[in-house]
Amino acid sequence: MIEWDRLRVFAVVAEHGSVGGAAAALHVTGPAVTQQLRRLEREAGVRLVEPDGRGIRLTAAGHVLAGYAATIAAAVADAERDLAALHDEVAGPLRIGSVASALRALFPEVLGALAVEHPRLVPTVHDGEVVDLLPALRARDLDAVLLESWTHRPARLPPGVRVTTLVTEPVLLAVPQGHRVADRDPAPLGELAGEVWASSPAGTEPYEALVQLLRANDVEPEIRYLFADFATQLALVRAGLAVAVVPGVAVTPPPEGVRFLSCAPAIGRSLVLATREQDAALPALRALAAALRVATGRAIAAAPDPGSGPGIRPAARAPSG
Repeated sequence: MIEWDRLRVFAVVAEHGSVGGAAAALHVTGPAVTQQLRRLEREAGVRLVEPDGRGIRLTAAGHVLAGYAATIAAAVADAERDLAALHDEVAGPLRIGSVASALRALFPEVLGALAVEHPRLVPTVHDGEVVDLLPALRARDLDAVLLESWTHRPARLPPGVRVTTLVTEPVLLAVPQGHRVADRDPAPLGELAGEVWASSPAGTEPYEALVQLLRANDVEPEIRYLFADFATQLALVRAGLAVAVVPGVAVTPPPEGVRFLSCAPAIGRSLVLATREQDAALPALRALAAALRVATGRAIAAAPDPGSGPGIRPAARAPSG
């Protein structure tokens, strides 16, 4: 008889294409995965994997069994989801992915609130970029993804993904005190030719949004400094080495020595919680969304005031309903 636990491990091996990838996804050791594979082969009576260079590949029998394993794994996940919803219980594992710009500002508060209000919930958090996080969500490696969507470059969502907008906020231009546009609010982006910029790494949503925005205003950006963390970008702004565009929620508390200005044309960014459509009503995901709304509200209230140094500005627009 084929044991489900071993079939579950094999499904992850087939998905990742390696013992090491499966071990990382399952949070176990490589030898433990290999041991489960060997036992499954004895139960099935056939070879399921074979050496391929330094890795492995599925045999013909392995491909057949992998299809059944994936179907069974999806059915078990659906059953767990429906049972949890039936009892309205906020418990069990909750795998969250998030863009880096939201982690420092939001997740310490969010995780603390969930621990107090729902002690049987076991959240884990992984940072990454939208291009990697959304496929992981669809593949059931993650249960929810916190991502960003810029007004002039909306996030492209795959089929089967549902989003809830948590907050929409202005994006601000950050310049050093004494900069040539420091007293202009809003600051005209079309007059920033020749500036050195700090931004997120190439290929990320903030980077691509910045390039698209500046080129639309006839400015070819010189992006010399690339950091996923907005706080590091602002350290360079404060030192007079660069300018940057930053969402307010990502830079609390705002640093001294930096002026924050509205942009002309205006830029906005939404923080969006993405889930699989069939999972959106799960109690754990509703609890996560509620905690994120509270945390984003607090972060917005502490964000920089356009036209000044550090200060308080009115809360950004939150979605109705």
